[in-house]
Amino acid sequence: MNEGSYTEGIFSWPVRVYYEDTDFAGVVYYANYLKFMERSRTEYLRFLGVEQGTLRAENNCIFVVRQALVDFHQAARFNDALSVQTSVKLKRKASILFHQRIEKVEEEGKKLLICSADVTIACVDAGTFRPMRIPRFLLEVFERDS
Repeated sequence: MNEGSYTEGIFSWPVRVYYEDTDFAGVVYYANYLKFMERSRTEYLRFLGVEQGTLRAENNCIFVVRQALVDFHQAARFNDALSVQTSVKLKRKASILFHQRIEKVEEEGKKLLICSADVTIACVDAGTFRPMRIPRFLLEVFERDS
């Protein structure tokens, strides 16, 4: 099982690139970086003690990606060890702006920036998909974390 780490407001989640993550050229297919980021955001919430299934059941809210601005810097390849970093950049009443970075962890311990993104997540009603306020307890969890 993967283990995340947390230092100075940044949650890091390790990802290994598998063959299925790559395209015909042998590099990570661009859309898979978004999957890696999604996993890191989910694990960050879990690290904070927030389970999204419980959030839906008890508060009738879910999170959806509203916007993703991604910059691709380098290509990751099969078997690369990556670190997906997640931090909260801005909290609003019904959305959260996350800053995320994916770095390749090189053997010498150096890190090479693969891609970076600002991802806006909106809170919506699970039944109607209309925007709703993020539950107060969750905003308090983020406040304690910052």
